[in-house]
Amino acid sequence: MKIAIPYENGQVFQHFGHSAQFKLYTAEEGRITGAEVVSTDGQGHGALVGFLVRSGVNVLLCGGIGGGAQMALAQAGIRLCGGITGNADSAAAAYLAGTLVFDPNARCTHHDHEESHSCGAHACHADKGGCTGSCH
Repeated sequence: MKIAIPYENGQVFQHFGHSAQFKLYTAEEGRITGAEVVSTDGQGHGALVGFLVRSGVNVLLCGGIGGGAQMALAQAGIRLCGGITGNADSAAAAYLAGTLVFDPNARCTHHDHEESHSCGAHACHADKGGCTGSCH
């Protein structure tokens, strides 16, 4: 099993779509057997799901995450546990122990777009890494 956590300074980074790094954990028989921090190379919301798929991730533990990313994860077959804060290593260990407390309804709602447009065909938030077209 491979677990991914948006990562910054040892903590669960709180905005999935702006994650510069993930910590990827390899687990076998309920325990962590390996871990590495990998750069996302500034990819945005939609591209991050593809990044996780290519990395072989089965589970994402994160803080805030938008609805479009949630849907893309579900379509990719990646289990989502959102609303998590604190130390990333502790979160991964708690997930494997079956004791992780998370919010199945965690959703980032920061996307305040003009009424007449959606993110569907452009890179919104280009100044912050952008999304690739599926913010909502």
